[in-house]
Formats: sequence, structure tokens, C-alpha cells
Amino acid sequence: MRLSLRLIALLATGVTLLTLVVTWADVRAERLALGERLQQQAQTAAERLQEAAEPALRRGGPGQLTETLERFGSREDLAGAAVWDGKPAPLAATLTVARALNGRPDAVPRCDASAPHCGAFVTLNDMALFTYSTPFRLERTKAGVVTLFYDVSDFAARSAHAWHSALLQVVPQVLLIALVTVGVVHASVLGPIRKTAHWMKDLRFGRATPLSDPADVGLLDSISTEAAGLAQSLASARAAAEEEARLREAADSLWTPERLRVGVHNRLEGSRLFLVSNREPYEHVRRGRAIEVQVPASGLVTALEPILRACDGTWIAHGSGDADREAVDERSRLRVPPDQPRYSLRRVWLTPEEEDGYYFGFSNEGLWPLCHIAYTRPMFRTRDWELYQRVNHHFAQAVVEEMAGDEAPLLLIQDYHFALLPALVKHRRPDARIGVFWHIPWPNPEAFGICPWRTELLDGLLGADLVGFHIQAHCRNFLETVDRCLECRVEWERHAVYRGEHATLVRPHPISVALPEFMNEARDAAAAPDWDRAATRRDLGVEGLYVGVGVDRIDYTKGIIERFRGIERFLERCPAYLERFAFVQAGAPSRIQIARYQTLLVDVEVEAERINRRFQTGTWRPIHLFRRHHNHEEIARLYRIADFCLVTSLHDGMNLVAKEYVACRDDEDGVLVLSQFTGAACELRDALLVNPYDIDQVAAAIKTALEMPGQERRERMRRMRRGVRERNVYKWAADLISELADVRAPAARAPAAVEAEWL
Repeated sequence: MRLSLRLIALLATGVTLLTLVVTWADVRAERLALGERLQQQAQTAAERLQEAAEPALRRGGPGQLTETLERFGSREDLAGAAVWDGKPAPLAATLTVARALNGRPDAVPRCDASAPHCGAFVTLNDMALFTYSTPFRLERTKAGVVTLFYDVSDFAARSAHAWHSALLQVVPQVLLIALVTVGVVHASVLGPIRKTAHWMKDLRFGRATPLSDPADVGLLDSISTEAAGLAQSLASARAAAEEEARLREAADSLWTPERLRVGVHNRLEGSRLFLVSNREPYEHVRRGRAIEVQVPASGLVTALEPILRACDGTWIAHGSGDADREAVDERSRLRVPPDQPRYSLRRVWLTPEEEDGYYFGFSNEGLWPLCHIAYTRPMFRTRDWELYQRVNHHFAQAVVEEMAGDEAPLLLIQDYHFALLPALVKHRRPDARIGVFWHIPWPNPEAFGICPWRTELLDGLLGADLVGFHIQAHCRNFLETVDRCLECRVEWERHAVYRGEHATLVRPHPISVALPEFMNEARDAAAAPDWDRAATRRDLGVEGLYVGVGVDRIDYTKGIIERFRGIERFLERCPAYLERFAFVQAGAPSRIQIARYQTLLVDVEVEAERINRRFQTGTWRPIHLFRRHHNHEEIARLYRIADFCLVTSLHDGMNLVAKEYVACRDDEDGVLVLSQFTGAACELRDALLVNPYDIDQVAAAIKTALEMPGQERRERMRRMRRGVRERNVYKWAADLISELADVRAPAARAPAAVEAEWL
């Protein structure tokens, strides 16, 4: 109430002052205009009076002059006139003026002989007058002043009316302001405050969730945003505590973000962690005139952020957002996450030429098809290799700069974009413990031997203390490649490579998904008021009793065309499923700057359309292709409506789609049809494993998935979910960091020697 009264008082005072100032300005403007007009009129009248007054004064003296003034005043529409000869009392004056003066001749402002003229508004004997005085020649040797009087009572009445109207208008305005202020304060300030306070009270006792409609808080949007962030942190902390308590009660060893944070903090023992990846965890992009922060959809961010937050580490990545430069300091750094900064992000800037040659060229037209045996020819160009080297040097320089001042730091390098980086950093910082995780497959030695710069790539990777792959087969391929291409000692029992005094461990660390978080997203999607299996199918335009789903980037390694042909063969062999079955393919366009991917986009669409034309009847069609990016909620809904998920990668390091499908199915239903050429096939043994090149086998697996008894489906899914739950992404990160932390780092060399070797 006090806030409302203060606002009403301030607004009422402001409105009143504004009204008075405006009225005063209007009255003053009218007064000045009237005075100017009357002065011009009086000046002309004074000249005519001069011609008549001087003869009258010579003939009859002041008496005759008074009669002349009376006659002149009635003719010129004057209220009166007076002539002064330098004495206090007028020499001659009309009767009206004499009465108005009433013995106070000094009440009229008069000009002296040296002034040309003067005018003023005066009030004499309750009469509103305008007086105009100008020099007046009385005799040849004597000068005087004549004053003309004009009645301005009409102007005075209008001025009084204007002031009266202004004061009358202020009263309803103040009342209206009072009502509006009370309403606005209660609706936009006091109401949201009470609602937020009540919500925070419930939150404190664990009875509330974060604000469902932040826009409902009106003027307090910034406070509500912070409150919502606080609520989310509190809810996460409470959920983590409850989960930890539950795990302790059940003697369960499940890895959680909190357990990962604490475990990594203890393992690092004060050392800082530095992480390098091509993709950044946060990017700044323009949306009109505003700049937004986006979090790329990446399991890597989910897995590694808790580690960096635990040790206040540094993430070094390519700054690819169109507004990234505006968000960093002079050293290309910023603190993230934006709402609660816990670690540093160092951005490395690349020219368009460098990005094209290093990323699209050597990495994705060379190494990607080389490592994925999917019968797409690798393209190796000397210019791309030069740019790949240059970019790796850029990142090495950034890493060394960030490590300055840290003893025995840990560096974790992600993926095939930085094969040269381990050795480059090791030369400058031999005390650093360096690990690199290769997220894609490693081919056999014969296939890798195609690369013209295979020796340089292996030299770079062996600068690391730990090289990680998804599965043991890739580790074995790497060791065989090293053994064949380099002069070194491979210790097969220990899975290590020795070159001089340096040892590189080669270990399998299968990556996974964040099961608890993904389950929550899926459950939220399912529990939402508008979630309905039939409604979701209608939204997608899917008709049929049975639904299959595929979720992939449109990449030639994912076997999408082979998948479609397997569906075609299934419908050929099982015509009873026509109009009863539909397959939904969510395909996100990828690397469209590369010609092979542009061609693949067209090929996928053409193949889907060909099969649809062959089997389509009425509004039903067997394949629904959606060529766009989908968020987690959309993907969760697709997984939940699907009777089976089809993963037909021709070659894949792991394939997290398979694990995401299993993680999402908290109803313990559904069937996973999985390519035997994925890393996930080594863990998800209860999936229906297929050779994606064998379309008859794919078709048979689809039929088996649709006709599998419910009890068998649930048992298979339950076992797969148990494996994904126990070996989740947090365990992957914990094992990787723990093994890297166990590396015994050598002492750092003298700076001068290090610099010489670097150069």
C-alpha cells in the first residue's frame, strides 16, 4: 500500500506541475501576442494624438488638452489617456484614468525622454489595463510623455478561465492516475511478488517446480529469470542428493553428474583440465538485433561439462557463431555457462579458407571416409593437408597459452580433427598429461595406408599419453597400424606403444548417453497434457497400426538408403502390412558444403519417393521423411511411439541413437534393430543384429520386431536398459579422466630449450 501511495503522490505532483506549466506557457504566449499588437496600435494612435494635442495645449492649456484627450480616446477606442510633463501628477488625463489612478500616479510605468516607448500590463482600481507610454512634445522646448490605456479585461477573463479549467482538469486526472496506479501495481508488481514468494516458499519445502510461465511475472521478468535459475539449481541439487541417497541405500554404483563432479575433483588433486574440440559448448548467434546463446545438441557437452565445472577448467574450441567475437574479451575468452559461470571457454578463430580445408576438406572428405569403411573414396588434397596442419598449430598455440602457469595440467583432445595436436603440445609442455579420444572407427592397416600422411598422423597421435577408442577392435586396428607404419615397440599385453622414453596407452572407453536426464525429458514429454500417441501420429501424418523410426544425420555411413530398401523388401514379402505399417525417418541435413552430401540428400529423397509411389494407396504411404533438425523433445516422442527403431549404419564408432532409444523407453517396450557394424552392437546384445548390406536380413528383422511377443520385447529391453544405465556417459567420462590422471608426468624442461624445439 505504501508503494501505491508513493507512486500516486509522485505521479499526481508531476501531472499537476505539467498542467500548470503548460497553462502558464499558453497564457504567457497570448499575453505577449496581445501586448505586441496593442503596442503597434498605440504607436500609431500616439502619432495622431501628437498632431491634435499640441495646438490644443497652446490655445487653452491643460484644460483644453484634457478635452482633446477625451475626444481622442472615444474615437480611438481607448480606455483613457494621460499626458505627463515630468511631474508626478499628470498634466492632463481623461476622467477614467484620473479615477483609476486615485492619487497614485506612480502606479503607471512611464518612459523618460530618452526611451523610445514602453508598454506594460497593469491593474488600476480593479481594472485590467495595458499601458503604452511614448515621448510627447508639449512645446518647442519642452518634452513630455503620453500614456495610452487599453482595456484588456477580456484577456484577463480568458486567462482566469484557462487557469480555472487547468485546475479542474487536474482533479480527474489525479483520480484516474490513482486508480490506474493501484491496478498496475497490484497486477504487475504486488501480485507477481506474492505469487513468486508463495512459489519460492513451496519450492523451499520441495512442493514446487520451476515457474511454468515466466512471462506471467510482468515487470519482474529479470528477477523471475534469476529465481527460475535458482529454482532449477535447487531442484537439480535436491534431485542429485535424493539420487545419491537412493543409490547408497541400494548399494548401487550408478554414475551421476554429482558423483562425476566429486570424483573428478578428487582425482585431479588440484590440477586443471583443458579440453579441445572442434565444436564449442556455447555459441552466440544473431536473432535480428539481439544476440542469443545456443547450446549445440551434443552428448559431448552433456558428458564433459560436469568435469570442467568441477575443476574450473578451460574448453578450447572453434568460435563458429556469427556473434561469438562480440561475447569474448581481448584474449578471446569468456566464462560459461552464461547464467552461472563455472569454467572458461577459449575460442580459436579460423578464416573461411582454413575452415573449408581443415574441416570440410581433410577431416570430412579425407579422414571421415577413410575411417568409415562405407565404400566412399577418401579425397586427399595437399592444400587441405596444409590447412589441417595450420589449424592444429593454431589450437596448439591456444592450448599452450591457456596452460601457462599450471603444473602437470591434463589435456583431453576430442576426435579426428586434431590428430597432430597431442605431439605439438607435448613438445612445448612435456609435463602435461595428454589424452585423445577418437570418436570414429579406426580402420585396418591396409585401409589406413591409403592416407599419404599416415606417418605424420600417427606421430601426432602418439604424442598423447592415452589414446581412447569406443571398442577393443578399434584399439587393435590402431596398434596394428602403428606396428606396421612406425619404428616403435608395441606391447600387446599392456596395449601400449613405446617410442624412446614415452609410452602411449591405447584403451577402449565406450561412450554412452545420460540415461537419467534423457529419461526425464522423455517422461516430461509423455506426461505433458497434449501428449498422446495417436495425436503424435496424426501430427506426423502417419497412418498405420505399426510404426518404425530412424533418427540420423543424413550421412552416407548411416545406411539410410539401405534401410529404405530393407523396408521395401519387407513390404514385398509381407503384403499384409500394407496400410498397417509406416516408417518415420528423421534426417538432419549435414555437411551440405560437401558435394557427396549434397548428392546423398537428393538420393535419399528420390529413394523414399520411389518406394512411396510403388506402395502408396490413398492417403497412406510407407515412408515419412523429415529433412530437418529435431530437438530432444521431438525425438523422445518419436522413440516412444515407435514399435521398433532401425539403426543400419554401414560403419559407426558407437552410434548413440541406439542407446538413446533404449534410454528413452522407460515403458520397457519396443525393439531395437541394430547394425552389426556399430560399436553399440558390442554392448546391446539383446538388439536384433543385422548386416545392413543384406536387405533380406533387414526385412526379416523388421518382421521379427513387429511380431515379437510382448514378454520377450520387455525382457530384451529391460536387459539393454540395465546395461546403458550402468555404463552411462558419466562413467565414460570418469573412466577416461581417471586413467589419464594416473599417467606419471615427466618434469618440465627449461623454457629456452622448449621454445627452441617448438620453433
